[in-house]
Amino acid sequence: MKKILLPTDFSENSWNAISYALQLFKDEECTFYLLNTYTPIVYHMEYVMMSASQIGLEDVVKQQALKSIEGFEKRIEEHYKNPKHSFKSQVVFNTLTLEVEEQVKENQIDYVVMGTKGATGAKEVLFGSNTVHIFKQAKCPVLAIPDSFEFEKPSHILFPTDYEIDYSNKQVKPLVELSKKHQAKINILNVSYGRDLTSDQETNKAALSTFLKDLKHEFFSVKNQEITKAISDFQSKTPADLLIMINNKHSFFENLFFKSTINQIGFHLNIPFLVVPSKS
Repeated sequence: MKKILLPTDFSENSWNAISYALQLFKDEECTFYLLNTYTPIVYHMEYVMMSASQIGLEDVVKQQALKSIEGFEKRIEEHYKNPKHSFKSQVVFNTLTLEVEEQVKENQIDYVVMGTKGATGAKEVLFGSNTVHIFKQAKCPVLAIPDSFEFEKPSHILFPTDYEIDYSNKQVKPLVELSKKHQAKINILNVSYGRDLTSDQETNKAALSTFLKDLKHEFFSVKNQEITKAISDFQSKTPADLLIMINNKHSFFENLFFKSTINQIGFHLNIPFLVVPSKS
């Protein structure tokens, strides 16, 4: 039984991510946790000193959210009724990142699936700040769905790696599971700066090959190219329906996505992106 957390702010972007998750896991027994978090604008140090009428604002916000989440439940029932799927909904007074962390731990969540856009909706911002923080902090795989991306069964998975990871079964499990479930080919892309692989990298590559031995996969290598350009170029020439990366601290992943400001990312992704934590 899969346990999948679906954060939602009731936008069409978040509905799109929910829709993707329901179709991606349509053949599996799943419990989906619909989650909305809210922090009223007036939430600050003086919040506890407010009058009773002002404190009632929290109740108003919560009631509106409960009504919206009920609307999403009905929408799911209308479009994606599935006897294999059950749903639990929660509206919680908390920040999204803290609540996701708590939900993952409390409910032993297998995947978090969410939309990529931030509140600004600015074109130059690929991931909203919430998405980036959850990528960094989550103790389970996080799947980010681009705005307006329509579901298509993943038949080609792109897996960039620097082979600096001592791969474990837990780290490669989502890659193996999704490939097996959808008969998807895995294209492993290594990007280097002209140097040959070290003995440790060769060992890790061999271990990865062993994990993937029963799946259709192929190794590719690109030298002397920026990571983002290498991924974009590869994706333009080779089919890719899903990008999967392991968030290995101090690896190119961290350099790529966790710069000082989000709009420096400069990496425009148009396919779903699954980030697997290196440790949980």
